Amino acid sequence: MIKKLPDTLVITSFILLFFIGLTWVISAGEYQREVIDGRNILIPDTYHLVEAQPQSITSFFTAPIEGFIAAAEIIAFIFIVGGAFGMITSTEAIDAGLQKLVAWSNKKSTYKKIMIPFLIVCFSLAGATFGMSEEVLIFILITLPMAKALKLDPIVGIAIPFVGAGVGFAGAISNPFTIGIAQGIAEIPLFSGWEYRIVIWSIFTLIGVMYIMYYVSQIEKYPHKSLIASKDEKGDKSAIKTVDFNFKRKAVLFLFLLGIIALVIGVAQYQWYMVEIGALFFVIGFLGCIICGINANTMSDHFIKGAKEMMTAAMVIASCKGILIVATEGKIIDTVLFSISNLMNGLPDFAAAEAMFLFQSALNTVLPSGSGQAALTMPITAPLSDLLGISRQVAVLAFQFGDGLTNLVIPTSGVTMGVLSIAKIPYEIWLKWMLPLLGILMIAAGILLVLPLYFHLI
Repeated sequence: MIKKLPDTLVITSFILLFFIGLTWVISAGEYQREVIDGRNILIPDTYHLVEAQPQSITSFFTAPIEGFIAAAEIIAFIFIVGGAFGMITSTEAIDAGLQKLVAWSNKKSTYKKIMIPFLIVCFSLAGATFGMSEEVLIFILITLPMAKALKLDPIVGIAIPFVGAGVGFAGAISNPFTIGIAQGIAEIPLFSGWEYRIVIWSIFTLIGVMYIMYYVSQIEKYPHKSLIASKDEKGDKSAIKTVDFNFKRKAVLFLFLLGIIALVIGVAQYQWYMVEIGALFFVIGFLGCIICGINANTMSDHFIKGAKEMMTAAMVIASCKGILIVATEGKIIDTVLFSISNLMNGLPDFAAAEAMFLFQSALNTVLPSGSGQAALTMPITAPLSDLLGISRQVAVLAFQFGDGLTNLVIPTSGVTMGVLSIAKIPYEIWLKWMLPLLGILMIAAGILLVLPLYFHLI
């Protein structure tokens, strides 16, 4: 039995206290910096000690507020995007489309060999483009009885949306909550390198599809190989609301597809940043509601509901930004960078990149917030990559892989424990099923992380 772990905000509060303490014990120091191509770059071999600036306990109360102010653009961005997706969700277009696929698959038994991979790819694309995560909790109520109808077990029922969205999240192409924030902090063009990320997404998704379909084939041939018996509870179906896949909802899905295309073109050709991308998602949500005949008051309610769901992420970002403010004002950030770079000095580029990946993976177990982790680590790993002679794009990839892949198993993730709770699957059973897949994905990520170091792919 896994005990309830501290909330993310509680964890960041302890980290803030820890960093306040560090300003009293770590030597203060600084690197000289210069702006090159719009980036604030550290100049190697310029580290020097400066006068200590230990932070008082009052920083514990003021730093989060200062962090909120400093991260205002990012926080406003996630509120707008969250609200926009609240409006899109209110149209029920995604629910209707998924239910239509399930109904189609039930017409012929062989259709599931097409339908299951297709659904996994759809969820993966959702994770890669707009960061689908908590939303899978809704779709579990559809895919669990679907798996039962197909004579498959609950593991398949939750793997389709959860693993699908998870591998897409880890191989994100334009996820505004991870890639957008990380690249913004790293001072590199937003969603740049999307061409290579499409390759990464394709590989991760293919691995996920093959692993799930292999398990499906095994339990079809040998039912005793199922790790958990299918549940026979009537409550599963009663929880599902049938949604008509009408012309309006089809139009909303088409509109969303056009929006993703516009996002790619805008970022690649017109250097769109958070303001333009946030506005794009808002327009998609607004037009989607208009198409479905949702009135202004209801539209506003769903926007507020969607934005409200981003509150925890916003507070985590503000708290993490406050931690960095304390460390910066305490003059210890550069000292930490100097120490880490000395430890990694002499390591081959690939070893340094893999160390970043492992660090991000370990940190995600105690700080399971993609946006929060980006806000906390990228101000450190981006300049560290400069000192090590590694591209900042690789530092972002290390964060992306470390944050995304471990989300599939860490018990500190509310989504992970939530889907297991809905499906009534013991954590140890899920871990047994997931560990081989996680191992394969981690190996693939390690290879994909080092390729850009030698072939300039990103």
